[in-house]
Amino acid sequence: MCIRDRYMGDKINKYAFSGGGRTIEEHREKGANLDVDIPFIYLSFFLESDERLEEIRAGYGKGEILTGDVKKELIGILQELVREHQERRAKVTDEIVDKYLEIRPIKF
Repeated sequence: MCIRDRYMGDKINKYAFSGGGRTIEEHREKGANLDVDIPFIYLSFFLESDERLEEIRAGYGKGEILTGDVKKELIGILQELVREHQERRAKVTDEIVDKYLEIRPIKF
């Protein structure tokens, strides 16, 4: 996970398929198709708050929340996740890797 924050946001905004309407008016009228909306599906895995996910589900499904807002929330969560991973990864030394890769007897 060596992706930079800005690039992650660009990729999600450009390539993450949205179940929202083609126009803001259509989206406001019909709401989003949550079954095919990739940012919402990702949020269902990575968002820790079930209450917040339900707020997004209700609002986005009704057209009250726009696709850009959902993508923005997802980007923030994923950027934090990747940042934490990169910080932990930077602390891993060759000695730690060697310790986990050393051959040791298996005890049954």
